Amino acid sequence: MKPTVVFVGGFLGAGKTTLILSAASELKKRGLRCAAILNDQSDALVDTQLVELQGVPSGEVTAGCFCCRLSDLTAQLEAMLAHTPDVIFAEPVGSCTDISATVLHPLLAQRDLYRLAPFTVLVDPQRAEALMHADADANIAFLFHKQLQEADLVCVTKSDLRAKFPELGAPHVRQLSARTGQGVAAWLDEVLAGELSAQKDVLDIDYERYAQAEAALAWLNFRAVFESRVPISPGLLLGPWFDGIDRSLTKANLQIVHLKAIAASPTGYVKAAMCGNGQEPAIEGALDASPSLRHDITLNIRALGEPETMAAIVEQELLGLDGHFAERRMRCFRPAAPRPERRVLREQIAAVR
Repeated sequence: MKPTVVFVGGFLGAGKTTLILSAASELKKRGLRCAAILNDQSDALVDTQLVELQGVPSGEVTAGCFCCRLSDLTAQLEAMLAHTPDVIFAEPVGSCTDISATVLHPLLAQRDLYRLAPFTVLVDPQRAEALMHADADANIAFLFHKQLQEADLVCVTKSDLRAKFPELGAPHVRQLSARTGQGVAAWLDEVLAGELSAQKDVLDIDYERYAQAEAALAWLNFRAVFESRVPISPGLLLGPWFDGIDRSLTKANLQIVHLKAIAASPTGYVKAAMCGNGQEPAIEGALDASPSLRHDITLNIRALGEPETMAAIVEQELLGLDGHFAERRMRCFRPAAPRPERRVLREQIAAVR
């Protein structure tokens, strides 16, 4: 049987990885196997570490979005076949769009290897409400609306936190909560029963405008092995450090778009995430994990502001940790202009018809 490849898109912080892990748990109950491919502009990903901790076979496409690294994506899909999955989830970068023309249509040529499910785009209702206002950031709004336009299925997430959501103007909208499991099984049934049409439309997109929107975001990825001076639990290590970064970014007028971090020790892990300055972070993991001396720390920040300022803030907050780093690496930058390896044009689809 050919595995079904399920692309789960959506803006930063919409809950893509959380849904994939919830769906993986549901598939396991059904006796089905899955794998996941994560995507980012750089390495050192919180999401990959979280997926690995959950025992889901995974791969990464880094140094660019799926569209710019189509060959890497194809190689990762092939590598996942070694796990004989029934389903392969693929999560594009949260600031990426034009997936239909640059990824889905090129992969349709490999129908002998995979089934492609309809393209799901997730929407955070709080983010959607903010972007409907006239004073919304123009760059974020551009990316958000372009993602909605190419979705086959739109799923409004976090329904356990917010039951209502604004009118999105999309034809097929569902609600779910990956944290409670509400709607996840039904979503899986829907996407696994369908198949991506070879006649799926593609966006008209101004790539200069697209590059401008992506470059508005400062991007920071940090990974380290931290050895504390005295044993400390992952939660007590991560909590104050995470809160300090939030306060310092806010003080420097950097607008958080997505901030997430994970601290993992031999006794357990804790992950924290937020999608705006001063929000109550979403916490998951083992808050009661025993103290440990060694911790693997990963931090990802996407914010509106200067990368150099963001890097300086993180460096300053690291000084407050009581211990030393056995190893560490950090990269802070603005994403390069998207340059797809391949892009199917609307005329080419029309010619097939």
